[in-house]
Amino acid sequence: MTEEVLSTPVAIVGAGPVGLSLALDLAWRGIDALVLEKEDGHVTHPRAGFVSVRTMELFRRWGIAQAVRESGFPDDFALSIEFCTSLAGHTLARDEYPALAAMPLPEWSPEKKQRCPQHWLDPVLKAALRDCGRGALRVETRVDGFEQDEECVLVRATDLRRNAPLTIRAGYLVGCDGAGSTIRTGLGIDMEGRGHLNYSMSVLFSCPGLLEQCGKQAAERFLLIGPEGTWGNVTVIDGRDVWRLTVYGTASKFDMDAFDARAWVLRALGTDRIAFDVVSILPWKRAELVAGSYGQGRVLLAGDAVHTMSPTGGMGMNTGLGDVADLGWKLQAMTEGWGGPALLPAYTQERKPVAVRNAAYSTHNYKTWVSPPRCDYLLEETERAAAARREIGAQMKRATQYEWQSWGLQMGYRYDESPLCVADGTPPVPDEYSRYVQTARPGARAPHVWLEPGRSTLDLFGKGFALLAFGDAAMAETASFARAADRRGVPLAVHRIESGQAAEAYGAPLVLVRPDGHVAWRGTGGRDAARIVDIARGAR
Repeated sequence: MTEEVLSTPVAIVGAGPVGLSLALDLAWRGIDALVLEKEDGHVTHPRAGFVSVRTMELFRRWGIAQAVRESGFPDDFALSIEFCTSLAGHTLARDEYPALAAMPLPEWSPEKKQRCPQHWLDPVLKAALRDCGRGALRVETRVDGFEQDEECVLVRATDLRRNAPLTIRAGYLVGCDGAGSTIRTGLGIDMEGRGHLNYSMSVLFSCPGLLEQCGKQAAERFLLIGPEGTWGNVTVIDGRDVWRLTVYGTASKFDMDAFDARAWVLRALGTDRIAFDVVSILPWKRAELVAGSYGQGRVLLAGDAVHTMSPTGGMGMNTGLGDVADLGWKLQAMTEGWGGPALLPAYTQERKPVAVRNAAYSTHNYKTWVSPPRCDYLLEETERAAAARREIGAQMKRATQYEWQSWGLQMGYRYDESPLCVADGTPPVPDEYSRYVQTARPGARAPHVWLEPGRSTLDLFGKGFALLAFGDAAMAETASFARAADRRGVPLAVHRIESGQAAEAYGAPLVLVRPDGHVAWRGTGGRDAARIVDIARGAR
């Protein structure tokens, strides 16, 4: 059988949300990518569901935010949190949060968070990739190995449908192939951190009319607390019939032969009078791990291939989408020839601290979830049990608000120590998980300000660098940046900004914003324009 040989600027291994998003980002930048997926591409047990505000900003950039919002989750479903003994049992406390339709836009973003389970999100990403006319997806294609040199990466694969060998010659290879990444293993990169917090079991079940039958108001999540403490949670999937029960385990793996999924769902429901169907079960290991490096040479890694974290907080996929935003423009720069030798190494320097931060936060949340002490009489119909339920509920509500309102964590990550950003000597804003303060300090996400109805400053960023000029004197200084960028082949768009609110938010007459929307430099003049452009493109 003749071996098939393909060529592509970028090969991506793994067609989950991170791999598909990277292919879409590259396509949006005019770069073709080939996505290789060993499975058939269908999601049978959706895990990711929470789409953060920052991720929705990326979807806005790619033109798919509306499609994600309209993917199917009802916008009138309240996203509250309830602490209970079971869905038909005692309510210990509720933390009320509005439905998406009633949720106002935050003052610091043109987007708001969304719920979109992976079996809805992946098709949106695939459709966008198909419609843009760039890039391709090959399912049932297993990557067996790779070799790289100074010119390219040769990827050895197998077309599983034909049981035929396949070779891909790629300019760059990106492993988005999950926690057990074969690409990371092939590079010999180790994971660092806490590799084993516990084993858990995810049970997907269908139960039409669950809330009505249990007499419950809508909630995004029900935390289940028994005499032994918190033992699991039920999370909404589609806002209608499908739910996910997560059973917290121990240091030992579940015995799959002995695990009775129906019995666990019955315990979560608290009654045997409600009909339901178990759709699928998935065992998994909770960990707090980050890769020592995010790549070597022409082979890079993103998503769960470089960071695994407890899902408590919903930061796993969203951290991976942050990797995509950081890596996509760097691959564009290297492919088009305007990126310098320091550009790709900066990917690890920028993204690894973010993953360490998010993983630690997620572990903290998990510990909070399982913090209630044992209370053997919790389920009694006695006054002492009722008092214990009230006390535990109040404690849990206070402790977990840190998670449900983590705006600083979602939006406030920054690249203070990046070699691609020019420090301006100003003090950083506080790095608080629950509070986000916009700043244009170099390394930070550039602030959102409405320039006119429907048009944000964020809409100016993405395809290349953006130089914002506030006032006539600043505009006169932009020519030196334009010349420096043009001589180096760096895409640069100059924008004169008349908004006084934007001028105040950005804090300097001139602000250079990177393609990923982070500030590279801000100042008053263009005397050092060539040096600044070189730093921002990794040439110094």
